[in-house]
Amino acid sequence: MASFSRFVAVATALSLGVALAPPPSTAQTALPPLKIGLIMSFTGGVTWAPQQSAATIGAITKLYGDTAGGRKVQIITRDDTGIAPEVARRQAQELIVQEHVDILVGTNLTPNSIAVAQVSTQAKKPFFIVNSATSNIMKDQPYSARFGFDTQTIVPPLAVYAEKNYGKTAYSIFQNYGPGIDAGKSFEKSFTDAGGTMVGSDPIPVTNKEFSAYIQRVRDAKPAILFVFLNASGGGAELLKDIEQAGLIKSGIKVVATGDIVDEYINPTITVPPLGLVTAFNYSRMHNSAANAKFIAAYHAAEGNNDGPDFTAVQEFDALHAVYVVADALHGDLSDPDKVMSVVKAIKFESPRGPFAIDPATRDSIQNVYLRKLTMVRGQLENVEFETVPMVKDPTETY
Repeated sequence: MASFSRFVAVATALSLGVALAPPPSTAQTALPPLKIGLIMSFTGGVTWAPQQSAATIGAITKLYGDTAGGRKVQIITRDDTGIAPEVARRQAQELIVQEHVDILVGTNLTPNSIAVAQVSTQAKKPFFIVNSATSNIMKDQPYSARFGFDTQTIVPPLAVYAEKNYGKTAYSIFQNYGPGIDAGKSFEKSFTDAGGTMVGSDPIPVTNKEFSAYIQRVRDAKPAILFVFLNASGGGAELLKDIEQAGLIKSGIKVVATGDIVDEYINPTITVPPLGLVTAFNYSRMHNSAANAKFIAAYHAAEGNNDGPDFTAVQEFDALHAVYVVADALHGDLSDPDKVMSVVKAIKFESPRGPFAIDPATRDSIQNVYLRKLTMVRGQLENVEFETVPMVKDPTETY
């Protein structure tokens, strides 16, 4: 990933307005660099991941500088290549043993996050999770904290809204791995608790991007509502195309989903957008706040265009921001992992997504969940928030 590393370096330098040259020998360089090991899936499904991560790093350095706790920040990247937990595990070990990183940040996918969290526990090296949507993955991993979301916080408000506004019967389609299984179970529980009835469900292979057979089963079942969970690399544009070609929405079936299928990087590829599609998520770039406006401006400046940002960018941004918070609080000394985690458990700040906190009991995120409608805004598809469920945490996590 030499080309990606160079992309990161250039984005960082541009955001700081400095040349790519060694820092001068001053008192500021007396402390060793603060090394962050960043493991993400730069290849393996999410085509925009290198662009997204480089722009995020550019934004963090523009808004928070290139030092934290008096130490120069150095980000060392690794590509785990997609769903590849053994690759992620090996890279985490190499970053700790060979690169002597102070902290680990990543990944995009639950299986990889679980693997890195296990290494984090063994090495007592703090790990800030960017994106992993399965519940309870940190129960036995005391040095891990989640800066993303899990589907059991995102889905219930959507299920309740669907039952109240769209009808009493539902069918679900979800990817057959941790986050998808959680999403399907969570939708079913919340929907039936609200008074609805599930008339069918289909777990589908994670790598599947051919949906016509599943859509036909939905047509045959004639539910009022179809609930969908696909991750951001799962083929959201293809699914929406198949739904449109099958006339599912025209037949009166309402589609609701988690926000992955209408990611900001996916929306331009949707050929016939289902305007008004309701999704639930923790971020939209349309979120109206000063913090989000600053983040988007810095992100676009580093990105070089206006494609992003998306939810993963915000989660990576917040995980990196948390490193700065910890380093400043501990005056640059991250050698004691228990002190690091004590600071992490008290984290509260205003994120571009809205207010954000870490639950001290579970080390999981507490954040707003937004219901959004797919809307054309100034010629672009955007997810416009219309309802906020404030500061939600996973009800299934009790450790």
